[in-house]
Amino acid sequence: MSDVTDAVAHLAGHGTAVPAMVLASVGALMVTAGLRSRWSRRHGHAPPADDTGARPPTDERPAGPGQTEREGGGSALWRMRTTVRDEPGSLAELCAALAERRIDILSLQTHPLAEGTVDEFLLRAPGELSGTELAGVVTAAGGARTWTERADAHDLVDAPTRVLGLATRTALDAAELPLALRQLLGRCTIRSLPAITGAEAVEAVPPEGALEDTVLRLRAPEGGVISVERPHLPFTPAEFARARALVELDARLGPRIPRGRDVLTLAEGSDITVRRADTRDVPAAKAMHERCSALTLGLRYHGPVGDADRYLGHLLSPRFGRTLAAQTASGRIVGLGHLLWDGDETEVALLVEDAWQRRGIGGELLGRLVAMAAETGCESVYAVTQASNTGMVAAMRGLGLPLDYQIEEGTLVVTARLDPSARAAAHLPQGDPVGRE
Repeated sequence: MSDVTDAVAHLAGHGTAVPAMVLASVGALMVTAGLRSRWSRRHGHAPPADDTGARPPTDERPAGPGQTEREGGGSALWRMRTTVRDEPGSLAELCAALAERRIDILSLQTHPLAEGTVDEFLLRAPGELSGTELAGVVTAAGGARTWTERADAHDLVDAPTRVLGLATRTALDAAELPLALRQLLGRCTIRSLPAITGAEAVEAVPPEGALEDTVLRLRAPEGGVISVERPHLPFTPAEFARARALVELDARLGPRIPRGRDVLTLAEGSDITVRRADTRDVPAAKAMHERCSALTLGLRYHGPVGDADRYLGHLLSPRFGRTLAAQTASGRIVGLGHLLWDGDETEVALLVEDAWQRRGIGGELLGRLVAMAAETGCESVYAVTQASNTGMVAAMRGLGLPLDYQIEEGTLVVTARLDPSARAAAHLPQGDPVGRE
């Protein structure tokens, strides 16, 4: 446990660029903005694209359900970042302007830079105040390059608590690293890039990583590079240090997945074990593919499979999502379910060996995958299939969630909504479907 303790302590130590007494009472990390892509952005059925983050948004988050730009009363939470002059009284002038408009400062985090200081606020403002008006107040008080975004109650968690929670999640499960980085840095695009050999590798990313305004790059634990882009908001040195510490923690701990598993008894009496899988299961997964018919593989991959090793290396990598395997008592894998981080959306995909189809395995895998997606805060999941794939369509219906059906270029896309009210009435496993260590 010494590696975990050292790395977590190192992570917490990078949480501030201001005195510790200040951060003890104020500070909030950026959080993910959620899933709001258009259908036209969906891409790649297999393997998944090398993109595990959200694309750059506009400065102001769209209003949520039941909200309007001007709520006509009450209050609203906002996250705001602005650059102020590094001079005595600059911050006081800004705070006075906010107070004049009845805007309450709930927390403040300061990021000193070479020129000026970036101040990040969590604010409670009158409900009728728009993001544009809020930015105008700040600009008039001397703020520059102001960015605003609607916040929620999750932003009220103090920075040290949030950072330690992300570190714990990463320590337990390698698949959590992309999600932890997204929650740490807010809406961003995270890409895993292949390793570069020779002299170019040194030039590409130094061992300590590289920060270039709106792009940060870090050496990936398994080789290659993790690239994080956030064009709408430059990264600060403190954010860079936190992200680097998370990646260092992941590298120290090496490959790992929770060892929990479920043993299910199928209708005809056979026992099937459902467990997490990763790239160490590629040989067994490839053997299952070889036992599947061309029709089954075609329904899953929407065309010729090609190089199964390359596909499975992607699909089973924790960098791109989570995988569940269904295996027999002898250890043979007969079904695979994937939860894939597809940009700022989440895809589910299933493959069950022909001889084991129509026994409920696909539905069991799918229910657990969707429960995992709900646990990570996803607002929806989608499956890309064909209308002739009645098994997949039936499994999606069996979730008991509200579904949306759309046809894109001859392909059926079924989306399940995961808001709290929908999940309350759904047929999903309770808690972590495969356990945590």
